[in-house]
Amino acid sequence: MQAGVIRHMVFLKFQENVSGEDKHALFNDLEALKAVAPGILDFQVRANISPETAVVHGFNDLFWFDFIDEASRDAYLEHPDHKVVGARLGAACDGGLNGLLVADFRLS
Repeated sequence: MQAGVIRHMVFLKFQENVSGEDKHALFNDLEALKAVAPGILDFQVRANISPETAVVHGFNDLFWFDFIDEASRDAYLEHPDHKVVGARLGAACDGGLNGLLVADFRLS
């Protein structure tokens, strides 16, 4: 395994009936994972503001975690709290897991 910071990005296509408050609660629960999953350096939430709506395909929200390394990212993925929040997130997305797009890459 190579060393270096890993950015784990998740793009979300929420169902139309998911409120801003519901999204906020999910993002808060994701951020809370910093306290239980070692190796998280940062967590950020953003709105996709691309004007290229034809190729955004409804993925209007995104978040990312920065991890100190791949091992920390992998441990987070298997953490039981992540699995609970991840299931709730999938249930809130249009098409379930088809409403999520994940990309990981090395920052350094």
